[in-house]
Amino acid sequence: MTNKTWLPAMLAVTLTACGGNNNSTSVEPEPPIIPPPPTAQLIAFDDDDHLQANITWTTHGVPHITADNLESLGYGSGYAYARDNLCILADQIVKITSQRAKYFGPDSEPGNGDFAHLISDFGFKALQLTDKVEAAYEGLSDNTRALTEGYVAGYNKYLQQTGVDNLSADCAGQPWVQPITAQQVLAYILSIAQLTSGAQTGLMELSFFANPGDDFAPYPSASINGKTATANKKAQNLLANMDPKILDFDIKDLDSSHLGSNGWGLGKDFTENGKGAMLANPHFPHNGNLRFWQSHSTIPGVLNVMGASVQGFPGIINIGYNDSVSWTHTVTEARHFAAYQLTMDPEQPLTYLVDGEPRQLEKKTFTVEVATGDGNTVNMSKDYYYSAHGLMLEFPGSLDLFAWNDTTAFSYKDANADNLSLVDHWLAMNMADNLDEFKQSFVDFSGIPFTNTIYADKEGNTLFIDDTPVLNFSPEARALMATEPSIVFAREFYGLDVLPGNNSVFDTDGLVPYNEVPKLERTDYVQNANDSFWATNPAALMPAHPIGYGSIETPLSLRTRMGLKMLGDSGGEDGKFSLVELEQALLSNRLYLSELVKDSLLQQCQAQADTPVMLQGEQAIDIAQACTALGNWDGVAGLDSRSAHIFREFAFNFDHDLLSTPFDATDPANTPNTLADDPKVLQTFALAVANLAQAGFSMDATLSQMQFVEKPLPGSLGGPRLPWAGSTSTEGGFNVFSNYLGDDETLLSKHRYPELTDVLTGEALYSGLTAEGYQVQRGSSWMFVLNFTDEGPSARGLLLSSQSSHSESEFFSDQTRLYSDSVSLRPLYFSAADIAANTIETLDLSDQ
Repeated sequence: MTNKTWLPAMLAVTLTACGGNNNSTSVEPEPPIIPPPPTAQLIAFDDDDHLQANITWTTHGVPHITADNLESLGYGSGYAYARDNLCILADQIVKITSQRAKYFGPDSEPGNGDFAHLISDFGFKALQLTDKVEAAYEGLSDNTRALTEGYVAGYNKYLQQTGVDNLSADCAGQPWVQPITAQQVLAYILSIAQLTSGAQTGLMELSFFANPGDDFAPYPSASINGKTATANKKAQNLLANMDPKILDFDIKDLDSSHLGSNGWGLGKDFTENGKGAMLANPHFPHNGNLRFWQSHSTIPGVLNVMGASVQGFPGIINIGYNDSVSWTHTVTEARHFAAYQLTMDPEQPLTYLVDGEPRQLEKKTFTVEVATGDGNTVNMSKDYYYSAHGLMLEFPGSLDLFAWNDTTAFSYKDANADNLSLVDHWLAMNMADNLDEFKQSFVDFSGIPFTNTIYADKEGNTLFIDDTPVLNFSPEARALMATEPSIVFAREFYGLDVLPGNNSVFDTDGLVPYNEVPKLERTDYVQNANDSFWATNPAALMPAHPIGYGSIETPLSLRTRMGLKMLGDSGGEDGKFSLVELEQALLSNRLYLSELVKDSLLQQCQAQADTPVMLQGEQAIDIAQACTALGNWDGVAGLDSRSAHIFREFAFNFDHDLLSTPFDATDPANTPNTLADDPKVLQTFALAVANLAQAGFSMDATLSQMQFVEKPLPGSLGGPRLPWAGSTSTEGGFNVFSNYLGDDETLLSKHRYPELTDVLTGEALYSGLTAEGYQVQRGSSWMFVLNFTDEGPSARGLLLSSQSSHSESEFFSDQTRLYSDSVSLRPLYFSAADIAANTIETLDLSDQ
């Protein structure tokens, strides 16, 4: 954490000159889109109070669920999901109901003193997710309640039928596996909405330590049967190790860039048959609650949608297609919360000043149950504090950001704090029959919490839209956010909006309205790979929008540039894509940095010959053998690519300032470029060689020998090792993977090898290289390519994690192995004829 003390100066911001660029386009309000009524009526609840669904499973364990109303559809979905992944959702219900410490003790590992479970439990109490859902539940739409209540009934039926003792070994026989409620599932979905805001571990840590001063209790108090902690030895022992130093907080913990995806929507001008096409390539975890699960939901005449969703979404599809439209999502650059620096009254620790007037902090006390390790529990209570914006934050010992002292404190406001429209919004998208109906879902709801949406339809239309919840500031505040040096510095240095909380000009007015959000319609293509909206299509660069949606005229990532290059050169001689060409592009495993610098790097490498390269500390590194290996590398990240790991280690230390042609905002897809003739180039290469040599890896090893997936088995360290093709974003790959485990917040089986260290710094290698190689934990997950035809959608896809987390299921690793063996997709069965021809099991499910 930096020791700069710039932030207090923000409190002196004056508002005498607020003209100029407000970082927003001038737009006219858009009229509402009125879709035609569906061909059949959508029924929410079953009118005879009798739930019934048909589930037909096709190859790879994909359930096709048919019902005549939403409640019964949810019922079939919940049952089929529970058969594959019950332990995951059961674990998440324990998390969001603040019972981790009750069942597992206060620490992530017994006695390690990190208090991770305690911080999580108090954090979810403080977010008040369950309270919000319970208060709002009767006012939620019939559609949301019907789907969720049916889903819960199906989940609970499977649990009752199977019995806790017969579940997957991850949770078999565990007391925390219990029937669930609709309110709990919606609270869990609300936690997903806050994945890039309040539900982040980093913000929970900061709110846990937020404390007004020495006269206030900084840590939990505890009691057993009414006795205080000081009177109870067990409680004293639990609290003995509590220390702010356990807080391993880094500002990067608030960065969601590890969540990523690629998406292409191709229009009629960019496909061989003149109809729309889709490439969906989300980069999400292969384990835990954010892994995808594939399904197909049908209500005849009303809904017919196929795709995949993250765990716990009741009967709806997050990324997929229906007969007429397709869509995918990519994590947006938009910011979904803002931090406020408050001016505190030094005489009154719970009072802050806005426009010179006092406002009071609110204190709320929460209690959680904590296991003591001997079969008993204690109740622990903790005070949390709230400004009018939201929870207070503190980083213990900080001199600047997130300090709480006599004059300064911090709070934050979450745009997704009350986002309970996720189910309604995705259901509306699932049911859309054309572009107008699809856009209407964004007019009606603001439920897509943190992702852009890329769309293509059978008519050959495409759409990009980022209508995620972003705080709506006045034009005056927007102007200051774009120009005031201290605010700009905070955004650029920390990646956060940190605003003066002492002036009401920075108060918000709801969310940015639909008519102001970034969106682009085209008949050639739209694409995104997690960069800002502005270069969705370089032929139609987009102007500034409200500043919370991200920057414009900034360099694109190498992954974005790889995607744009493939859009330009992978469509065959006619430049127009077929379904085959889309799959080839997705799985080509090309690397933009390789195509940009490999030849020049090789020239410099060969010119060095046998002369060692000197690193810091006078280390002399012979790179001759590695240069020869580089010359034999095919330049991609395929299974048989030999020496690809040398370039990967080079890429992770490569300084983009070594590209001599600078960024040009009028040509973002091609700049910066041209490798400089600079000694730092070969020093970077030599460092890669030294790190690999230190670890004992051969310079000509294939990627199949270096990169792998292990399917975690309960009670073991890993599982069978599968060779894995693919690259990283740092190399400019498109089909990318990494070993990041940070947002797998389940307590189920997982294993990560320790990372190797850099020969110069002694710190973990940025690439995540371990003594075993590159261990893949996340990346391309639910991928599919689709082209609409006269006969309907034609699609191929793959769920790389496979359908089931149950290690004894035949669908635990079948698709994982398919990718490992062939690096290819499989047919997706959508039509009735294809489903019938590939059926492996059927079930008529009833609650009677």
